[in-house]
Amino acid sequence: MATVAAPALPRIKGGAFLVEDRSAQEIFTPEDFTEEHLQIAKTANDFVTEEVVPHAEHLEHKDYEMMRSLLRKAGELGLLSMDIPEEYGGLELDKVSSVLVSEYVAKYASFSGAHGAHSSIGTHPINWFGTPEQKAKYLPKVASAELVAAYCLSEAHAGSDALAARTRADLSPDGKHYILNGEKMWITNGGFADLYIVFAKVGGEKFTAFIVEKAFGGIKPGAEEKKMGIHGSSTTPVIMSDCKVPIENVLGEVGRGHIIAFNVLNMGRLKLAAGAVGGMKQTIKHSLAYAQERTTFGKPIASYGLIQHKLAQMAILAYASEGILYRTTGMIDTEFQSGDHSVEASRKAIEEYAVECAINKVFASEALGYCADESVQIYGGYGFHADYPPERVYRDARINRIFEGTNEINRLLVVDMLMKRAMKNELPLMAAGKKLQDEIMAGPSGVTDPVANMKKIFLFAADAAMKKYMTNLKDQQEVIGALTNIVFEVFASETARLRAQKLGNSAQANDMTGVYVHDAVGKVEAEAKAALAHCCEGDDLRARLAILKRFTKQESVDTIEARRRICGRLLERGKYFV
Repeated sequence: MATVAAPALPRIKGGAFLVEDRSAQEIFTPEDFTEEHLQIAKTANDFVTEEVVPHAEHLEHKDYEMMRSLLRKAGELGLLSMDIPEEYGGLELDKVSSVLVSEYVAKYASFSGAHGAHSSIGTHPINWFGTPEQKAKYLPKVASAELVAAYCLSEAHAGSDALAARTRADLSPDGKHYILNGEKMWITNGGFADLYIVFAKVGGEKFTAFIVEKAFGGIKPGAEEKKMGIHGSSTTPVIMSDCKVPIENVLGEVGRGHIIAFNVLNMGRLKLAAGAVGGMKQTIKHSLAYAQERTTFGKPIASYGLIQHKLAQMAILAYASEGILYRTTGMIDTEFQSGDHSVEASRKAIEEYAVECAINKVFASEALGYCADESVQIYGGYGFHADYPPERVYRDARINRIFEGTNEINRLLVVDMLMKRAMKNELPLMAAGKKLQDEIMAGPSGVTDPVANMKKIFLFAADAAMKKYMTNLKDQQEVIGALTNIVFEVFASETARLRAQKLGNSAQANDMTGVYVHDAVGKVEAEAKAALAHCCEGDDLRARLAILKRFTKQESVDTIEARRRICGRLLERGKYFV
């Protein structure tokens, strides 16, 4: 894989942030972008600003020939081929470059959706799991958008539970084809794609991936869905009726399609988070402008405290989201740069950070949801009007909490993956828990590091949950959700603080970090209390709550004044910045 001279970083195990401390120089942040990274970001930004956004209203009315044309133009600029090897017509750049493109194409969400479905989840299955022959045949045409790709996993009865798919693949009598029958749902690019990555069960049992060309026949899109948002993107069912797929178009191994599906979704979640970060920055920019233009009672509404709170909080969430996005991407890059580009090595590199990818997806999509909602509020009645930016942003943003696995499913996955790694001794959660128990028995230490204490709270609450429910913990979704929310705050708080340390004297970063970490402690305390109250009772509960109180002590922070300072700087710049 080609690089753009990003800093060398240590290889870090996925999930290790819960039990290990890092220095600022051990994580990748936007401050580590190279000149090449910044040029790629500018190319993507200029393309969307000049070529896509001016046609947004037209695209909203489903002009898919224009969408195809824009994808081809993106291909000419290399914006579809960041991850594709040079030998197959790609640029083979690092994942930071690829994620930057996803962030900047998010200026218009419908194009972002089409771009992501094609260049991410539509391309990665072939890029990471295809044979050399499959790569040579398809990747050059995908890189140029000569063939537009779509990813076909979901079904009407198998959305989050993808392995419950009913689409069948049966070997033809002559053994030369698989005959596919079934219907996929909610397929982005479905209405105009040329190439479909389809998941079906061979013989009704073995979950398998296939590369299916529209030209094969027997595969067609259904009617366009009538959606709340992202009106400019195509979303249709994809129907297969005796679709003959050559056996050489089996992707990976028969019966192992789940490995492809889930690992591709990991990267899809990360790039969705990138799009959400881009969306937040755009929302902040137009909300700042409107808040300064709009006057009430003789003053700009930006001068009022409650509006300043909203604008500052939008920036704080963007700061936290951006931090974990590029920290995670930097870890993935380090793993990919090990030099082994085999299918197995690629799978392991992506799978290693499945926890972090799920965190990014949920955290950033919910942060964008907050920003979109508060933008409508800042605009007041005009925010509800289709002629102003917030209305479309609000509608378009909502799907992100459902795309790439619902946020509920991803919350369950985070704790499930962490616990499985702990049981396999791949993540020393148990050892960390034992060390914490010894510390609790020794009595208060006087140390009040909020990030370190939030990590301890996760271990403490998880211990109570495991002792009460053991292998039945999976049935206690509310408890798992509380534990996952603590994990989110740990990762975001630690990342925000490390980034602020790297920035040194940035008053903006220091204020945003201070407010974020202060508020995170309160959130973590509430989540832990809820989990403990469900898992414990009587004297045991009282004792645990007393210990929890010890770990939630922190210095008082004037978050009102800090948010005022944050907002004041935003208004001076007219945009999000650190």
